[in-house]
Amino acid sequence: MSELVCIAFKDSSTADRVLNELRAMEKDYVLDLEDAVIVVRDMDGKVHLKQCVDVFGGATTQGVALGMLWGGLMGLLFLNPLAGLFGSLAGGAGAGAFTTTASEYGLLNDYGIPDKFIKDLGGTLTRGTSAIFLLIRSADHDKLLASFSRYEGTILTTSLTAAQEEKLRVALAQEQKHTRGRA
Repeated sequence: MSELVCIAFKDSSTADRVLNELRAMEKDYVLDLEDAVIVVRDMDGKVHLKQCVDVFGGATTQGVALGMLWGGLMGLLFLNPLAGLFGSLAGGAGAGAFTTTASEYGLLNDYGIPDKFIKDLGGTLTRGTSAIFLLIRSADHDKLLASFSRYEGTILTTSLTAAQEEKLRVALAQEQKHTRGRA
């Protein structure tokens, strides 16, 4: 079962930096993200969402490539490879247009963490701040906590166990102690 973690930060750019670090950790198999969303509340009070996980995992691009291959092969069979190639390109373009249109009208937006939940919680952020919502399939919690200790953040909500949540709070508080000690 996936774990939900939402952490708020004191400025509008820290959530982006955290996500970049998490992406690198994902490549090193430290964690597996099911969904990630960054929320920024601008100085005017407007809430902006940045969906960070590709719903289709590149399926449209792979579909076009496979369509071109099969279209070309079918075209060779019927002695018209260009018709097969153009047909596969048109099909791929149609699939891309459908996914873009579907996401614009909200048909694909609630994959993972529901947008309404994110917007409601994002509306509680202070102006000029950000938060990151993570839906984590699996993670090496010790390595993950070590990375969070660099960022000063506040836990807004989580589905972690009480012990895991306390470890995360301690890791986030470590940077506050280091910052105060340097001042």
